[in-house]
Amino acid sequence: MSTENNILYENSIKILSDLISFKTISGQDNTKLIDYCDEILKKIGATSFRTFDEEKKRVNLFATLKAKKINGKIPIILSGHTDVVPVSKGWSTDPFKATIKDDKLYGRGACDMKGFIACVLAFAPTFSKSNLDRDIHFSFTFDEETACIGAPILIKELKKRGINKGICIVGEPTNMKIIDAHKGCFEYTTYFEGLAGHSSQPHKGVSAVEYAARYVNKLIELREKLKSRAPDNSIFDPPYSTLQIGGIFGGIAHNVIADKCHVNWETRPVVKEDGKYLNSELDKYVNEILLPEMQKVYPKSSINKKIIGEIIGFDRVKNSEACEFVSSITGDNSREVVSFGTEAGLFQEIGISTAVCGPGSIEQAHKIDEFIKLEEINKCLNFLDGVKDNSSLN
Repeated sequence: MSTENNILYENSIKILSDLISFKTISGQDNTKLIDYCDEILKKIGATSFRTFDEEKKRVNLFATLKAKKINGKIPIILSGHTDVVPVSKGWSTDPFKATIKDDKLYGRGACDMKGFIACVLAFAPTFSKSNLDRDIHFSFTFDEETACIGAPILIKELKKRGINKGICIVGEPTNMKIIDAHKGCFEYTTYFEGLAGHSSQPHKGVSAVEYAARYVNKLIELREKLKSRAPDNSIFDPPYSTLQIGGIFGGIAHNVIADKCHVNWETRPVVKEDGKYLNSELDKYVNEILLPEMQKVYPKSSINKKIIGEIIGFDRVKNSEACEFVSSITGDNSREVVSFGTEAGLFQEIGISTAVCGPGSIEQAHKIDEFIKLEEINKCLNFLDGVKDNSSLN
């Protein structure tokens, strides 16, 4: 390893350790981490802007290193999310303190996906010293892990600013393999409100739990119908849109008719039409069957479906400019699909060619003792060096 490469590697480890120390669990304030990233980028001459959630506590950052000479090349966007999933008991190390053992670095977010962000930030000064002939953008978003809440806010701002061309590389953990498609992910919570009462007189109450159970049964029925809607040429495993019930919560005692209940559920559509079909059938069932029955006993009964997030799918595109760009650097012409969702489809939707490719393995994400292999850091740095070579005048 050359001296320059060794410095890049050491800086990546240092930055990754710092990033892990920020407890940016989904739904919580990530401002300090964004400030940290912004400071690194501003020191090398990048300009930036921020977008926020309604409470101004969760922040997206979009920064730009401008080309030194315009050469007709479309910009590169290096995209990653700053949030991590919560930790559970059982870690052998402090999850928010980076720990190196043998050939692995442990910590929450090490592979998903602060490892990529660390490499990008460590490499940023090298970009700034290069004779760039295209803009390099850095996109860091909040709450990807909870239905990609942050990215749509940023995408809306990009559209306003006319940033709708380019090559976006989403650095989710793929072992630096090229991912060119994934299903969508729609998450919902459906709330039921009925009328409480004594269990000895069920006819005088409206059990929110019972109606929630019937709603769940309808979800299970529709899940089976989704299987028959699988496209003949589906590239996914399983080939059809899936549906999963995450939990049913309601009731306070054996002898009390439950007046409140809610159901958490999600669907991962292969095509957008499946999501529309599913919601249409559910709404019809609620409005024509369940609600009239509930309101016959108690007129104020209600069923409300809340959208937690709707991540659109990432579609395979023939001759994808982003995939071909990544292949030209890695030498890998293969294309794969994944079951997890990303912000890739959102960039794709506004006309930005997109590929998912980043260090680490998704097999380690969200787990106790999450880690990234140190060799993956070097692979990512080598890839970014290729990005630099393809974005600079000789």
